[in-house]
Amino acid sequence: MFFRTLFFLMALALLPAPAPAQDRAAVERQFRTWLEQTVWPRARSKRVARSTFESAFAGVTLNWDLPDLVPPGAPAKTPKRQRQAEFSSPGKYFNRGSIDGATSVGRQMAKRHAATLARVERATGVPGRIILAIWGRESGYGRVAISHDVFEVLGTKGFMSTRAPYFTDELIAALRIAQAGHAPGRTMKSSWAGALGQPQFMPSNFLKYAADGDGDGRADIWASEADTIASIGNYLARHGWKGGRDWGFEVTVPASVSCTLEGPDQGKPIRTWEAMGITRVSGRPFPAQERKAKGFLLMPAGRHGPAFVVTPNFYVLKEYNKSDLYALFVGHVGDRIQYGVGDFTTGWGKVGGLDRSDVAAMQRALERQGHDVGGADGLPGFKTRRSIGRWQEATGRPATCFPKVSMKAALSR
Repeated sequence: MFFRTLFFLMALALLPAPAPAQDRAAVERQFRTWLEQTVWPRARSKRVARSTFESAFAGVTLNWDLPDLVPPGAPAKTPKRQRQAEFSSPGKYFNRGSIDGATSVGRQMAKRHAATLARVERATGVPGRIILAIWGRESGYGRVAISHDVFEVLGTKGFMSTRAPYFTDELIAALRIAQAGHAPGRTMKSSWAGALGQPQFMPSNFLKYAADGDGDGRADIWASEADTIASIGNYLARHGWKGGRDWGFEVTVPASVSCTLEGPDQGKPIRTWEAMGITRVSGRPFPAQERKAKGFLLMPAGRHGPAFVVTPNFYVLKEYNKSDLYALFVGHVGDRIQYGVGDFTTGWGKVGGLDRSDVAAMQRALERQGHDVGGADGLPGFKTRRSIGRWQEATGRPATCFPKVSMKAALSR
């Protein structure tokens, strides 16, 4: 027992000493210096008044609870294991509570704001149901508390985050918003990532796309529901929403049509997809105006879930959030709000159990074989999904076009 204890103590002595705790007071002083020497000159060059700058940072200190912080002098952090619906089970993104809540409240908002929604739709071409679904997803129609001080968040992340230059740019944009008087006092509340108000615009997007929907001369996306509706509509219109076209249709894809045909770079006239045997799950024909226009195959879970033929408007929705599942959620909830449709006809299969690092390892293996996976980022987007399908077809496997745990070992051979 004595020797075992002695050996354990000797082993402990050989371990590196833990890094000393950060002197937070000293880092706070560096933060104030950074604000004066880096942020203020940039803000002044954008015509931000000194009084606006001082008001924004009055009482603001670093928020040490935010993620992805690297204080000055600290070693870079090891990335945490990450799980998201996109690479676990996509069906989790469409959980009952989220779908039903966004739909039921969305119908109430459709009645309450019918005139504003109609006016914005006439001006932008964006259907009210789509605006409502985004509003619901981003902030629960303004019911989700948005409690962070944007200057605390962006100041902290601009000073010591893993993406400091990006957040510093957003901090300057936030100061410009304050200077313009869109949000009085200290009402410029944000998410923990710095996204503002009910539509969750980053400050740079606010400057480009926020709109005055109630005619008071300000774009108040915190307190004004009309401004929120107008801003979301303006954002989508400016990103290319095509009036008169839908976002997409749930379809049945026969076995004769490969899942490797997915993607926005492999579009065909919808009537061509139809001629290949793809049909709407509803049994109804595609609308006449859609049949001659281009559509794209979308299989967000490969052969393990519902499939869709989507229009260019689907990819406009992805400009709001780059996730396929986000855009699909918005389109689906919008349809439920206006048309009363039910769940997708095809259920989501039981796939998942993967960390982001697992998917990244598969992506690197596919890249070594010459596949374009869109980057080894651990996110199974359409390029990764169809590359998996092409690898499966090339190796004599049935193409399912979605990562599974069993593929890791097979790909590494």
